[in-house]
Amino acid sequence: MIRTMHTAANTLGQLQVQLDTISNNIANSNTIGYKTKQANFQELLYQQFNNDQQDQTLRQSPVGIRYGVGAHISQIQSNESQGSLQMTDRNLDFAFTKSNQYFNVALADGSTAYTRQGNFYMSPQGDGTNVLVTSDGYPVLSANGTSVTFPDGVKDFTMSQAGTLNVNYDDGQVIQFDLAVTQITKPQVMEHVNSGAYISLPNNLDEIGYAEEEILTDLQGLNRNEVSMQIGALESSNVNLSKEMTDLIAAQRSYQFNSRAITIGDQMLGLINGIR
Repeated sequence: MIRTMHTAANTLGQLQVQLDTISNNIANSNTIGYKTKQANFQELLYQQFNNDQQDQTLRQSPVGIRYGVGAHISQIQSNESQGSLQMTDRNLDFAFTKSNQYFNVALADGSTAYTRQGNFYMSPQGDGTNVLVTSDGYPVLSANGTSVTFPDGVKDFTMSQAGTLNVNYDDGQVIQFDLAVTQITKPQVMEHVNSGAYISLPNNLDEIGYAEEEILTDLQGLNRNEVSMQIGALESSNVNLSKEMTDLIAAQRSYQFNSRAITIGDQMLGLINGIR
């Protein structure tokens, strides 16, 4: 009974992670550029008890009893499929039309994060200049790694499909910025930062056996033609609420089943202890 309770307890902890993942997906179903996550389970080790060696019955399974010790989450996988585009006709809204491409933004600690959330704004600096920022106030980076800064008096903005931002003025002046765009080839390695729309490199790259160049590819120079985005549009999250609710119900049933297993094991131990 104690073994049964340990097995159920092991699984309960992992089911809680799955429930948290599903809840996070549902909470971010309206977050621009959010990519849904899915928790994948794997069974823990089995023990083989060969207690019936004399059994001569023909069977496909091994002779004896195989006793598992629960399940654990092997991977929380990111679904990088393209979300639907919402047309906004706003000249500072940008949406990627290819998967795995991300804008670069600067966090408060100086590190770089990556996002597909393309609803940008002008942030006045008080000295006659403006900085292009995300909806959370993070500066958007240009291809040379600096923030996108331009003078006041802007007439409008245009964007080429390859990610070149044109800042237009009434006198005909045009200032161009190549926005920093990164192709993330291994999105499963990335970690979430703050809200669900920002990801960054993990601090333990050496421990997990990856080099930065194996994960990130800056789309600059000859690679710039691979960038594909649309102005006046935003990419919706790719969360399927129907699937998430179905997964939530299944996870809750599994949680109830394992909780019941602990309760029954406790009752059986009580019966044994009550024997005189």
